[in-house]
Amino acid sequence: MRPSGARLLARDREDRFFSGNTIYRIVVKIGTSLLTRDGGHLDRPRVAQFARELSQILKSEVEVVLVSSGAIAAGMGELGWKKRPSELAKKQAAAAVGQPKLMETYRQFFRRSGVKVAQVLLTREDFENKKRRQNAQATLETLIESKVIPIINENDSVGVEEIRVGDNDTLAAFVAVNVKADLLVLLTDVEGLMTKHPRQGAGELIPYVSNIGSAIEAIAHAVPGSEGGTGGMMTKIRAAKYATSRGVAMVIASGKKEGILKKLVAGQAAGTYFVAR
Repeated sequence: MRPSGARLLARDREDRFFSGNTIYRIVVKIGTSLLTRDGGHLDRPRVAQFARELSQILKSEVEVVLVSSGAIAAGMGELGWKKRPSELAKKQAAAAVGQPKLMETYRQFFRRSGVKVAQVLLTREDFENKKRRQNAQATLETLIESKVIPIINENDSVGVEEIRVGDNDTLAAFVAVNVKADLLVLLTDVEGLMTKHPRQGAGELIPYVSNIGSAIEAIAHAVPGSEGGTGGMMTKIRAAKYATSRGVAMVIASGKKEGILKKLVAGQAAGTYFVAR
């Protein structure tokens, strides 16, 4: 039985992370820029890498929930579209084409490690409506207890503005809070929260954030997002504010580094760590 209130990371006086408690449950969000290449095609070697690493974590008795972007971009590749559409109907069409391709690719690579996966598509209503939230929680708990990794995405193909979460950073924070995760990890294409994006010049990594105030938000506002996705650093900071204020610690880290998730599970420092309150 998973104890409630378990926490993954603590901080010592030398500003190093260490594993003060056992890790029981982790939610990982992978961004579009990490999963696709050439403007829309899935990066199969990268997907395979994530599947291997998450499978190893699951087999080490850590419960895993995956929030994955990439459906719209994958659909663009299938449809031959070079530029991400701005029209809602075209975005939804791309998502409808790309989501099964994304899931089948994940299924193939997880199966190589003997791990089963399940698709879960959610909207804002699944968190705001009490009955729907309870149903979603029950489904996720059943999958987790069955050693199945839920792969969650927003239901983009039918979502309208009134029921959309809007970005998968926020969706991942909602999920992490609702499944009472010990840690939320947002994987992106930079080291963590930087004073500047690499495209803007040399910046420094901010390794530790105990309070998300105006200075942190100002830095996030100044850092652009990646092409092909809906998020940016500001959506990650909003996700951190939501998660940490509800007791879930969060890390922003580079998904380009193989082994990054195993490093975090081992309690080692990587990326930017946001303290749970």
